[in-house]
Amino acid sequence: MNNPLLDFSDLPLFDRILPEHVGPAVDELLIKAEAALEQVTAADFPADWTAIARVLDVATENLGRAWGVVGHLNSVADTPELRAAYNAALPRVTEFWARLGADERLYAKYKAIDAATLNTEQQQAHKNAIRNFVLSGAELTGEAKERFAKIQERQAELSQKFSENALDATDAFAYYASADEVSGIPADVLHTAREQAKAEGKPGYRLSLKMPSYLPVMQFADSSALRETLYKAYTTRASDQAPAQFSQFDNSTVMREILSLRLEEAQLLGYCSFGEVSVVAKMAKSPEEVVTFLRDLARRARPYAQKDVADLRTFAAEKLNQPDPQPWDYSYIGEKLKEARYAFGEQEVKQYFTAPKVLAGLFKIVETLFEVTISQDTAPVWKPGVEFYRIERNQQLLGQFYLDQPARTGKRGGAWMDDVRARWLRPDSGKLQTPVAHLVCNFADGVAGKPALLTHDDVTTLFHEFGHGLHHMLTQVNERDVSGISGVEWDAVELPSQFMENFCWEWDVLKYMTAHVDTGEPLPRALFEKMLEAKNFQSGMQTLRQVEFSLFDMLLHTSHNPNDDLMALLDEVRQEVAVIAAPPYSRTAHTFSHIFSGGYAAGYYSYKWAEVLSADAYAAFEESAQAADAGVASDSADKTTVTVETGRKYRHAILEAGGSRPAMESFKAFRGREPSLDALLRHQGMA
Repeated sequence: MNNPLLDFSDLPLFDRILPEHVGPAVDELLIKAEAALEQVTAADFPADWTAIARVLDVATENLGRAWGVVGHLNSVADTPELRAAYNAALPRVTEFWARLGADERLYAKYKAIDAATLNTEQQQAHKNAIRNFVLSGAELTGEAKERFAKIQERQAELSQKFSENALDATDAFAYYASADEVSGIPADVLHTAREQAKAEGKPGYRLSLKMPSYLPVMQFADSSALRETLYKAYTTRASDQAPAQFSQFDNSTVMREILSLRLEEAQLLGYCSFGEVSVVAKMAKSPEEVVTFLRDLARRARPYAQKDVADLRTFAAEKLNQPDPQPWDYSYIGEKLKEARYAFGEQEVKQYFTAPKVLAGLFKIVETLFEVTISQDTAPVWKPGVEFYRIERNQQLLGQFYLDQPARTGKRGGAWMDDVRARWLRPDSGKLQTPVAHLVCNFADGVAGKPALLTHDDVTTLFHEFGHGLHHMLTQVNERDVSGISGVEWDAVELPSQFMENFCWEWDVLKYMTAHVDTGEPLPRALFEKMLEAKNFQSGMQTLRQVEFSLFDMLLHTSHNPNDDLMALLDEVRQEVAVIAAPPYSRTAHTFSHIFSGGYAAGYYSYKWAEVLSADAYAAFEESAQAADAGVASDSADKTTVTVETGRKYRHAILEAGGSRPAMESFKAFRGREPSLDALLRHQGMA
């Protein structure tokens, strides 16, 4: 009764959860879930959707919510004690979910449900459930079924190990630079680096591989030697190329076994590759379609990427006395070229994007576009500085979210949205459960008592993750398994997130979310126009970079033999796609967490695939605004009104529908047609 992980009355009690709570909570919840499974699979239990949900879904949701809390803490507040508790419970939790998904008795019960008795949302959830049973091995028997279950357990262990190695390798590295080495690095970054070195009793400036430290060094440090030091450390993390003192973090063996297990899993299910398994639940119809899409995109982007590189090399030779730039030089050269070409730099822009003002601007556009109000609230949190908010419409609660912005030791890198709980008309109480989300970033802290400063890339990251959060929280679907992001095809789930990024380039949005950190003055319109001119700076290179990752991922899970050296495949993909050669020691795959521990295996292409959808969706707002400007909109419609009307249509068709229907149906409900690549190429200056 005193275990906070067993309290489901409202929000998680993050401030009370300790590592010693994990084991007992998992024990109790597994016992209850097991009992529920036995109850609903009994011969006399009715094959009824609601009856099964009232018993089994309630028990498994409790297990899922509690384990989600533990997993979240493992990602944002890792400690040796919590990691040990998590890893001790992981095999048992994984074994249960694997066995549940493959239980032939439960599968038979679901197949016996009369779909005609279900509402539209339930029918989609039922259809997904039948598909998922098959993909989870429910039709396997005997040794094949047992082996399939073992594969799931082992994959969970290996994915966790991969993630731990990547985190530990990142945290373990530090370089203490002298004053002579740090010329060019921004003052706020140096202030933080100096304070961190002092705290450790070290001289100089502590530079790390965390993004708020690493990226400014690569962009602004005048010393090529310093950039090379950090670049090599970053690109060899968790690999066989890392220094000997970090060899315990090498992911090479882990990756090979993960790939072998995925291939074996696919073959047990009757597929030739894991790539074929992956696309079953996606919009793309086959791995071949994905590869064709990626290579077509690469073909279109290549001329622009080649010009990007030529411009960089010419500028480096003529202005920086670097006739032969190396991979660790290009970010620095790019920043210098951008400053010269567009007469501004990232550091100048950054002074206007204080975190509180950006957040207020984000909330303003969301409130206007989707007719909601966002207000700060209180809730138990895991670290000081984590904020909690609620979203309402007409004083009715729609959803809530936690916002965790700062980077710190023990926190996984990157940014993500995760669900705490889903919207659900609960079958046990008959009450509507509102959704709750985690929004996690890794931004630099403020220095010298000033608010944190965000780069424009940080701003787009925040908007991106908030787009995921809106997809989860604004849903109006009452069936848990297809509400919000649940049930949405993986290659469409990035649509709402990438859609929100577009607003970071709108003057009517930016003018409300900028204030100079010292003067409070808003971003000057002239500086914004320069940013807009530079919007597609190096877009060709950036597109090919994403295609490289995506193509490598899909080929790795289709044509690659797991026993072969995956670096050979990566080299082939780089030769086909990349316009800047990586050094031989580069091992970026060894920290490619998206595909080895983040759920994007044979699915990383989803970012570019969904970008087509999101760009086309945003084009609807551009078209409606142009119509308003031309005076052809409805009589009472000014630009804002038309935008809100388009936002309402988008909300109804995409956000509120969640996974209750195929993503293509939702897209066509909004646009009236299938998506086109034209808007993406136009937005990125490659039309």
